[in-house]
Amino acid sequence: MKKNSFKTRLLSFAAFCGLALAFASCANEDVAQGTTGTNNENDKNLTTFVAGDEAKTRTTMDYSTGAFYWEAGDKIWVKDDDGTWQQSNNAPASKEASFKFKVPGKFKNHTTYKVYYPGKNGNQDQVTISAAQSQAEPNNTDHFGESGDCGTADASKQSNGSFAFALDHQAAILVFQPYTSNTVLQSCYLTKVEVSSDNDITHTYTLDPTTGELTGAGSGKQIILTTKGSGTYTNGFPLTNSSASVTTNGAYMIIKPGTHALKVRYWLKDYVTNVEGTITKALSSFNYDKNTFYDMTADLNIRNYDGHHYYMWDAQNNYWHTHEWDSATPWQPTIAFHPNYNYPQDGDALGRYYNKAYPGLGVRNDPVTPLFKSIPNANEMTWYLVKGDARYDSDELWTSMGHLNKGGIWLKKKSVLQAEGNYSTEKSYDGVTDLRVTPLPYGFTPAFSHTPLSAAEANKYFYLPSLGSYVGQYFTGMGHMVGAGYYWTSTTLPDNHTTFAYYIYFTHAVLSFDAVFRGRGFIAQPFSDFGDN
Repeated sequence: MKKNSFKTRLLSFAAFCGLALAFASCANEDVAQGTTGTNNENDKNLTTFVAGDEAKTRTTMDYSTGAFYWEAGDKIWVKDDDGTWQQSNNAPASKEASFKFKVPGKFKNHTTYKVYYPGKNGNQDQVTISAAQSQAEPNNTDHFGESGDCGTADASKQSNGSFAFALDHQAAILVFQPYTSNTVLQSCYLTKVEVSSDNDITHTYTLDPTTGELTGAGSGKQIILTTKGSGTYTNGFPLTNSSASVTTNGAYMIIKPGTHALKVRYWLKDYVTNVEGTITKALSSFNYDKNTFYDMTADLNIRNYDGHHYYMWDAQNNYWHTHEWDSATPWQPTIAFHPNYNYPQDGDALGRYYNKAYPGLGVRNDPVTPLFKSIPNANEMTWYLVKGDARYDSDELWTSMGHLNKGGIWLKKKSVLQAEGNYSTEKSYDGVTDLRVTPLPYGFTPAFSHTPLSAAEANKYFYLPSLGSYVGQYFTGMGHMVGAGYYWTSTTLPDNHTTFAYYIYFTHAVLSFDAVFRGRGFIAQPFSDFGDN
């Protein structure tokens, strides 16, 4: 990598840091005053702006060297001596290391003129950073001009009457380089990269004539880069690499420079099962400089849920103890409605049956196992559901028991709820009722939405997947297609339903808090295992 005036920064998803390299300038791009001929540098009505041999500041980039090139259709703008905007009347027909731009108008009165490159969709000093960007193959930057790459330069008159300029790029560039060691994901394709920000990163902006920087009040906070082309890349970019590789799936996105907190969603698709979903990464606020590109490496080794946390209420061991799906003698069904009749029953020798204790009406009945003592009680769970701003997400990918799945719900973290004054172990969300001693015979359905988390919100929530449940010999409800989540609380129902305990239930259509027979095989796991804190 060439180091000419390059700046370095660290910005990676794993450590929320990675490498940033500033683009080198092109100091010897001579511009000559012409005298005759439209396609000849001697045309008396044209000024010829000559892009020199050191192609470092053009409009597509060579990642390995930092060099830039002019591309087919590129044009520049200059204000002439009359203050009239003039666009070059020619453009490269293909990728060029140097090119002679021919600009109409008079350029006699000044020794310096501002040169503008507003991108292929821009005009004069107006630049549009596109919210919908597209890249046809890995490590290819042909889309820069359409996406909003832009720049300015001061063209200075030379002793021979020519002008020289060095284009200063005004956008920031994110270079996504996902990788995975997950064999399930290695058969998938990257179909798009979705970036959301806590402030504007896409809009129409003005190139400031003094600083060259992008100015104006933007409103666009999301950019989607589609990573599909033709032939080899019809389905998207491959994910066969176990370490960062810009040649395998490097994807480039143009954004407005500035300090942004970003949420990145990598969209993956398995064309065998036709499952498409996302892996979400959240970045803390960081200053993305103009004229700089950032290596956004990301390990897409998504969350795996081992299938060992289905329990009857307060049982000593899990529902399929010693016969889990990945054991030597598996009983545990992993596919819906494929029964196994070795499910726990009263007197189970493997310690899989529920705790049958019932001390009486209105008497607190705490669990005895360390696991169930570690999960939220009924009071706490109501705060998560009512004050946790529940968001159902049908796209977030995860794996369990050897299968790729998606679907689940985002809830505010315990620390966030506590900071907002919306959490109590001793009382439910109404601030009065202790559900451990006061019966709530009928459940309730808190409000929830399908609104995606914003970049500013992403670090405040944790994710509960739709892991399904066991009812007798049957497995049901995993993932989005039949997706449902069932999670125990540590609280029994203190009324005449002597074998009931509280739980939560959710699908894409409903969120519910209720009580049910303790003999169901629901998830019992501390929320800290899911990212709560």
